[in-house]
Amino acid sequence: MPAIYDRAADAVRWVYDRRIRTPAILDAALYFPRAQEFSAAWQTIRDEALAVARELATVPRFHELMRAQESISASDGLDWRVFVLKAYGADIPRNLARCPETARLVADSPSVLSASFSFLAPGKHIPVHRGPFRGVVRFHLGLSMPRGADGRVGAILWVDGVEYRLDDGDTLLWDDTYPHEVLNATDEVRIALLLDVWRQGMPADMVLLSRLLVAGARSAAYLSPYR
Repeated sequence: MPAIYDRAADAVRWVYDRRIRTPAILDAALYFPRAQEFSAAWQTIRDEALAVARELATVPRFHELMRAQESISASDGLDWRVFVLKAYGADIPRNLARCPETARLVADSPSVLSASFSFLAPGKHIPVHRGPFRGVVRFHLGLSMPRGADGRVGAILWVDGVEYRLDDGDTLLWDDTYPHEVLNATDEVRIALLLDVWRQGMPADMVLLSRLLVAGARSAAYLSPYR
């Protein structure tokens, strides 16, 4: 199954790469204007994520949601847990009910296709990989970004070879079809809000293809633990 997923992802990227050409890091004002509302509410969002973290053992690991991603999720035996609020346009009502302010912001943002809290265990490394789908862009909001022994933010994100150390409340909008990796080089859990947002300004044929791909993904195993 992972090999089939990888071949399909390569084919999808090939199509999008020839129709959409933008840099790895994107201007939120242009591609996701509602980013500022999430940023302004980051402390409330963080409190809701911390409440979820108190029962972290009940939150699925990423590869339990997407078996095809086991090679990046479980490669080092450390946990990457993902609390899904919305996936491919489908709400997860019981999870949204636990996070009312985050749920309100997501509901008020029609371009948000998926939303989740991402919990990286101490020492967790997600190796270099690429997303398959340029029809969406990734919004990253730091909620609890621990520091290392040197006092610097120790949760590191590399996008297209460039290092980013996002602090609490910091945001980044980026295209996850570019190579990227993550390392939590601290002794604490790193927590972030991740949103997948419909890409603005796509050609009409790419809009249609994107909607077809999302419709197919919505019925995939990614939602099965929440049905």
